[in-house]
Amino acid sequence: MRWFIIIVLPFIISCQTFKKVIFIPRTSSLTGNEFYHAAFTMKWQARDSFAQKEVLAGNIPSFLKKFKRIEVSIIDSSTGKSINAEYFVSPDYLSIGTDDNWARINITPLAAQKIADSFNCFLPTRKIVDDIYKAAKIKLEPVPMFAFRDSTPTMWHHHLIIEGQRQGRKGLIAGIQKDVVISGKISRDPKPDRVAIYGWHKLDGTPIQPLYTGHIYWWVDYSQGIRLVYRKIKVGKKWMDYTDVLNDPILKKLLCDEEWCDFYRYNY
Repeated sequence: MRWFIIIVLPFIISCQTFKKVIFIPRTSSLTGNEFYHAAFTMKWQARDSFAQKEVLAGNIPSFLKKFKRIEVSIIDSSTGKSINAEYFVSPDYLSIGTDDNWARINITPLAAQKIADSFNCFLPTRKIVDDIYKAAKIKLEPVPMFAFRDSTPTMWHHHLIIEGQRQGRKGLIAGIQKDVVISGKISRDPKPDRVAIYGWHKLDGTPIQPLYTGHIYWWVDYSQGIRLVYRKIKVGKKWMDYTDVLNDPILKKLLCDEEWCDFYRYNY
């Protein structure tokens, strides 16, 4: 029996550490269909408030709580040794609703940041988006839409298109939306209050959207999704906060491939 305890105990400790992701108890059972029906005529401010209220009432499907492991590694140029790390991401983009009736939502980075903070998470970097795509079990062909891109009905329509592509398959999914990302490019942009977006990979792995900060922060359309990343990163056998990883001159390369990997938050 002793050998069983010795082998299993590290796994239990690891799982307990990961469970620091905060899942808010459900106090709303509004379905995805009902959310969009109520939000059809809303502009971004009202839609943001409505979505944030529902998410912070625990109104997300249970599958979204089952974060997926992403494994990454870099070579320390000073020692030549490999540094291995892992982090955990939501299997799909932020969604509202019950297990039987849910829908992906599109919100501004300000609302996304508040939700990420509430869940003990952060928003991905460009490199994280690429690494998620590589690890994804389900990779779907992007479906661009061209009319009324920032309208709520278009957002609902695009969700339904994705579900038609997915055909009930389960697992880490990618290639269905651009990501709202954190990036030092925002702080270096000459225009204030930008949102950084990146991704929407095609099946050959090429992103449709290069890292872009051309939109004002409140711009949001059907193609911008919110992926949550648990803020604790396991580097080797040590758990670190993502801010400490990004501020380390060597370890930051585990999470960021930009020339400037400075930590950034959406604070307006």
